[in-house]
Amino acid sequence: MSEQIRVVVADDQNISRAFFEMYIRADARYQLLAALRSAQEAVAYVETHEVDLVILDVMMRIGVDGLAAAETIKKSHPQVRIILTTSAAETAWEVQARAIGVEGFWYKEYEVHSLIEMMDRVMAGEMVYPSDPPDVSLGKARRSDLTERELEVLRELTSSLTNEEIAERLDVSVFTVKRHIQNMLQKTGYKNRLDLAINARLLGIVVNDPELAKTSSGAKDTMN
Repeated sequence: MSEQIRVVVADDQNISRAFFEMYIRADARYQLLAALRSAQEAVAYVETHEVDLVILDVMMRIGVDGLAAAETIKKSHPQVRIILTTSAAETAWEVQARAIGVEGFWYKEYEVHSLIEMMDRVMAGEMVYPSDPPDVSLGKARRSDLTERELEVLRELTSSLTNEEIAERLDVSVFTVKRHIQNMLQKTGYKNRLDLAINARLLGIVVNDPELAKTSSGAKDTMN
């Protein structure tokens, strides 16, 4: 490793990318090699440059997402350390990130630790993940007021699926789906399932995006 830690950032949001650039350039221990607009650019950059740390946003509007890019980088360059970031409160991505071997997961809006602290700990050899999920308000409730099964149902609900379709996807009865939705409506105070789904999606509490659930082979194919 060089005297300075060599960093690449990929985020398609201009404000977020500028934030990362500012913080990294302000610390003499780190060298910002590139600030890119897509995860796919980050994968290509790592293939042709010596990089120590890659910071990737999970959700990308164009091309592959941060999870798929992280998986590809880890397969080809396992020594490169990775921090995934997101503005959403969706915690399902943490599970995927751990399975890929990503060293850090940082919630932009909710993390108590600074970006530099996260980078320092990851480069020191730690696996740094939040001890608790972001506790975002959803109507009258908090995210922590919802059970894991309710969150699973809510995640499918944001895709405008019927109760029958949700039941089939989660391998539960339609009655169970209806009960979970009714429980969430009572907890949050929303009048109907549409309001519940729209607000959950807007707040980023759950994100049901098939593109963020790529298999290893799917991610590999996308990069080729």
